[in-house]
Amino acid sequence: MAQPDTARLLIACDDQPGIVAAIAGVLAAHEVNIISLDQHSTDAEGGRFFQRTVIHREGLAAHRPSLEADLAAVAERFGMDWSLHDAAKRKRVAIFVSKYDHCLMELLWRAQRGQLDVDVTMVVSNHPDLADAVRTFGVPFVHIPSAPGAEAKAEMERRQLELLQGNVDLVVLARYMQILTDDFIRDVGAPVINIHHSFLPAFIGANPYARAKERGVKLIGATAHYATADLDEGPIIEQDVTRVTHAESAAELQNRGADVERLVLARAVQWHAEDRVIVHGRSTVIL
Repeated sequence: MAQPDTARLLIACDDQPGIVAAIAGVLAAHEVNIISLDQHSTDAEGGRFFQRTVIHREGLAAHRPSLEADLAAVAERFGMDWSLHDAAKRKRVAIFVSKYDHCLMELLWRAQRGQLDVDVTMVVSNHPDLADAVRTFGVPFVHIPSAPGAEAKAEMERRQLELLQGNVDLVVLARYMQILTDDFIRDVGAPVINIHHSFLPAFIGANPYARAKERGVKLIGATAHYATADLDEGPIIEQDVTRVTHAESAAELQNRGADVERLVLARAVQWHAEDRVIVHGRSTVIL
């Protein structure tokens, strides 16, 4: 949860001797306490190095400019990509949804109970069905209807972008049954997390659970990933599965799948909110 005078430092660079010592030296020079430190290298020789450090310094806001200046000098020396995130500042999240409510309700419930460290600023939907359910959480519900045709799609996304730009830090697609255009992904100005059943690519399209039942699947699951212009090819954040049997109907498989989907999405959103996810090419490192 939000912590005053606390920040999360993320770094990524080519692995080489002295990285941890250099960062620790800067932090020590600024009387910063390291609360936790997680690191990973993709290879002992010639790998890529990743580190997440949670730090605390009383009066951090006042010391931050000088701290960042010294961190920037170290980053230049090692060729680092780096960022410093204020742990006391919750990420503002917009949730996109269509008619399925299980992922949406899971996120709203966790946020309301303080189990998800985000501020849900709005729910945006192309259908009005979930308006009353959302408003019981005190969250604004915005209905922007979808219609066939490229012009209608462009107008819908234009209205969505007007709502989002500069107002959110993350967009979550909680079973939003519309394909985002490349222009939307480019212009939204925030990461986008999507959830889908893990039958892709074998069971794409409508009624995936019915088709999975026909094929006699033994595992069903879900995948949460960052949305990119390549649709469902974005970097994966979290996945999970559950075992099923021939005795379960397509409807029962869908209910089991819904449970996995909402938990996988909740974990992915929480990890992003806690600045645990570092994108590495088409993959991710979770620290």
